[in-house]
Amino acid sequence: MKDATALAALGEPHGTVVVAETQTAGIGRHGHSWHSGPDGGLYMSMILRLPAPGPTVTMALGLAVQRAVDENAGVSTDLRWPNDVMLNDRKLAGIMVQAADTALIAGIGVNVNQQRFPPDLASIATSLRIETGREHSKDALLERIVAESLRYARLGKHQILRRFEERSSYVRGKAVEVDGRIRGVTAGLDPDGFLLLQTSAGIEKIVAGGVRPV
Repeated sequence: MKDATALAALGEPHGTVVVAETQTAGIGRHGHSWHSGPDGGLYMSMILRLPAPGPTVTMALGLAVQRAVDENAGVSTDLRWPNDVMLNDRKLAGIMVQAADTALIAGIGVNVNQQRFPPDLASIATSLRIETGREHSKDALLERIVAESLRYARLGKHQILRRFEERSSYVRGKAVEVDGRIRGVTAGLDPDGFLLLQTSAGIEKIVAGGVRPV
């Protein structure tokens, strides 16, 4: 994302994409690491210049990646609020958005052709190759993700929220734990895209955090 941030500062336009073959310090939300060795993943950063960027941009990009992956690879993925694309209950892709002056930098990582993961990730991460048993074209997937991302980024907030609720099993009626500190059943999204959780004490709004099923 550093290269894309530098390019954005130089005035590179909306939709500019930087692709890495590998990353030595891939990161996810809240400083978590992202396994991104030179073994088949797609790692990209995109410059987005939107007239009114809001907190639902990450969700819009999740929808874009989901559609691109599903239609390109012939799978059926799920969306885990707010930024993970899941396949068979394991993480396939992640999205992170950071502000950079007048632009947003969207970092997108997709596990495409990896055949194995480190032991500490093997139970929670997967790839298209592991799930389908065949190799996939990263170039074709990249082209589709870029096209879908630019399309979904233009949608209004209400459209994004409606589509995310339709495409995610995590948004409503799922028993989850957030960062190991609170448990409840998901009860939809609020008007700004934050997750609502029905707990024993009532409805709690989840602004950020790692959501895991229980």
